[in-house]
Amino acid sequence: MEKRKLSFWQIWNMSFGFLGIQMGFALQNANASRILQIFGADLHELSWFWIIAPLMGLIVQPIVGHYSDKTWGRFGRRKPYFLVGALLASIGLVLMPQADIFIAFLPALWVGAGFLMIMDASFNIAMEPFRALVGDNLRTDQRTAGFSIQTALIGFGAVIGSWLPYALTNWFGISNVSEEGSVPMHLIWSFVIGAIILIVSILITIVTTKEYSPEELQQIESNLSEEGVIEIVDDEKESSLLDIFEDFKKMPATMRQLSWVQFFSWFGLFGMWVFAVPAIAQHIYGLPLTDSSSKTYQNAGDWVGILFGVYNLVSALFAFTLPYIAKRIGRKKTHSTSLIIGGIGLISIYFMPNEDWLILSMVGVGIAWASILAMPYAILAGSINPKKMGVYMGIFNFFIVIPQIINAIIGGPLVKYLYNDHAIFALVTSGVSFLIAALLVAKVKDVDEKLNEN
Repeated sequence: MEKRKLSFWQIWNMSFGFLGIQMGFALQNANASRILQIFGADLHELSWFWIIAPLMGLIVQPIVGHYSDKTWGRFGRRKPYFLVGALLASIGLVLMPQADIFIAFLPALWVGAGFLMIMDASFNIAMEPFRALVGDNLRTDQRTAGFSIQTALIGFGAVIGSWLPYALTNWFGISNVSEEGSVPMHLIWSFVIGAIILIVSILITIVTTKEYSPEELQQIESNLSEEGVIEIVDDEKESSLLDIFEDFKKMPATMRQLSWVQFFSWFGLFGMWVFAVPAIAQHIYGLPLTDSSSKTYQNAGDWVGILFGVYNLVSALFAFTLPYIAKRIGRKKTHSTSLIIGGIGLISIYFMPNEDWLILSMVGVGIAWASILAMPYAILAGSINPKKMGVYMGIFNFFIVIPQIINAIIGGPLVKYLYNDHAIFALVTSGVSFLIAALLVAKVKDVDEKLNEN
């Protein structure tokens, strides 16, 4: 038995829920820092609040991966997790920017951070099975295309989420100013709209996508074993959550090699997400770091949303070219070149004369972002046993969240003590981190490409 060859639209629908997930992530990435600052967070503490996001990924994704590998019922294998994650995430999206309504019980800052935790945990519940679903459903020769289409949908969702606050203010007249300590109405409405789109997009994937049954996966695994591609996994003993640690020790060599690439890629991304608003407000708009309530600061924050939308739009469009580029020069060269372009883009922010020129910087970041979301997973999927797809996609997330946790711990002190409160250097550091990741790609073994050569 072989996996069915899926059409473009079948792959599109299978990944469509990622549009809503990434729209929620984009709203968070572009606006969480200024929302927390509005609620009273100090610049040097921002990265500590952001530690919630990678910490939730570190805990949630391997657990969800483990149990989704073992799940099968009337609603499928991965689908139940999509739906539960989407419902919980939508609650976090609606309530995080309105945390001040709970001020009679707790400080708004802590309530907002709590809903940020709920939102991040729920995004991870929904997101990890999507990665595994592509590995479950697609043949080797469609994996690059599958992860590239997924990347395109991630990009489109992020564009909508990033541009929504700016659009609500400038096109629909919703105010982007408010009383001190309260979040502007255009952000509140943006998060509500994001919650609605998240639920709808997840339902589209659930309704249109068929999953392989355990029996079908068993037959596929047997065929791959006969061809010498994988080894049969002994499932006779009862599995437990503690098996995650055993799986971690036995991770494929390709995953170990990719781990360092992922480390420096996501260390750089996290620094950009946390410090983009204060860095650009200070370096480009000339505002003091303590000014987070003025209309000019809100305009700077809205423009960062536009910039984030630009890099996500570039990534969505560039994602369609990735399968063709990878076919010509290989996945590894495609990924390393993209990371170099992204690193130069981030470093260039320091030298740009005004906010309009930052669009050019974001084009480079978008090219790297497209590759980060597609190439490592396409390379990894070929080295994983189908029965372990979910848990290993979850374990692979360790190498995304650990660098973010490290950056979250040291990011604020670096800005305060090493960069002398010049947040722009946090973005330059992110660019250098991308360049290091590009160099490390050379050490990665791409199993699928070796098989295709043979």
